[in-house]
Amino acid sequence: MQMIGISLGFVLMTVIFYLVTNALYFNYRRAFLVPAFASSVLIILILLVFRIPYDTYMLGGQWIDRFLGPAIVALAIPLYKQKDLLKLHVFPVLGGIAIGVFTGLFSGALFAQLFGFSQEIILTLLPKSITTPVAMEIAASVGGIAPLSAVFVMIAGFTGVLFGPVFLRWTRIDTPIGRGIGLGTSSHALGTSKALELGEREASMSSVAMTLSALFGSVMAPIVVWLFY
Repeated sequence: MQMIGISLGFVLMTVIFYLVTNALYFNYRRAFLVPAFASSVLIILILLVFRIPYDTYMLGGQWIDRFLGPAIVALAIPLYKQKDLLKLHVFPVLGGIAIGVFTGLFSGALFAQLFGFSQEIILTLLPKSITTPVAMEIAASVGGIAPLSAVFVMIAGFTGVLFGPVFLRWTRIDTPIGRGIGLGTSSHALGTSKALELGEREASMSSVAMTLSALFGSVMAPIVVWLFY
């Protein structure tokens, strides 16, 4: 009975934090108030201040985590609505995603090597822009640390959400296809959540980019490792 109470308490806390930060974000539109980022920061602070183990939090957090699958599947709806647009621009879309994935893999490994990180950390950082389950498998297969790879994926996702729109404006990428591919390729699910705010076409392209990035990344990661080692 106590376990059920703890689980419900953490679920309720997570939902409340998300709703509060979501309301603040829509009222003030500040990048640091993006719900996925702000609510995560609040939860981390609570766990640190009260010294609550992560495993204890996940007694309730696991139930929220289980809804991620249906949420990702729901992205098929805007994708279906924009199927004609996708067919019309299939080669630019595939080319953009392939180049984006390779750039993400190569740049991460390159900068990590320049800063003197160990080979294990470099291989762990390699799939940072690919969705978490696939990134962990890639990291493990090339000799990295799978759990730590998930942390790098989260950092990449939050970075894309916070700075992605600014970078797109700075580089004058203003088409729905360009913005969607950019966010989905670099910041996976979190980038796609940001693309949903920009429009239906952006969300469609971002969901395509997120899915194909996982596929392309699985193939390209060993190639990038071979280039470096």
